[in-house]
Amino acid sequence: MANKTFKMTAQGKADLEKELDNLKTEGRIDIAEKLKVARSYGDLSENSEYDEAKSEQAKIEARIAELEYMLDNAVIIANGGDGAISMGSKVTVLRKMDNKEVNFEIVSFSQVNPAEGKISEDSPVGKALVGAKIGETVVVEAPIGNLELDILSIE
Repeated sequence: MANKTFKMTAQGKADLEKELDNLKTEGRIDIAEKLKVARSYGDLSENSEYDEAKSEQAKIEARIAELEYMLDNAVIIANGGDGAISMGSKVTVLRKMDNKEVNFEIVSFSQVNPAEGKISEDSPVGKALVGAKIGETVVVEAPIGNLELDILSIE
């Protein structure tokens, strides 16, 4: 089976490496302490604290494996430099429906955080923006209707 590649920015890779390091150190230490405390309560067959700690340990180990796989198969995408929006671009657009300026950063799916304006290049807005240049208007199909976005700036 061929390995899947994960496109990401250099910052995105650094963020994942930091999360991985944190899980391997602090995360594992914290869960080991929880398991130690839960074992001290006695009979493990009816010990909900122990079951919960084991479940949390499994989640941490699964996330560590996921991060290691993603980082082993990461492909760093640099901003194109041709003035067009690409992964890693920070974009300011004017949303025509309410005349509001909105900032986006185009990132890979592993970095998505809508609260911070980080959107995937594969999202409807991301797909519409990628390849566009300053001064262009893109149309995004949305459940509330088509959204028109004027590209004001690209970093």
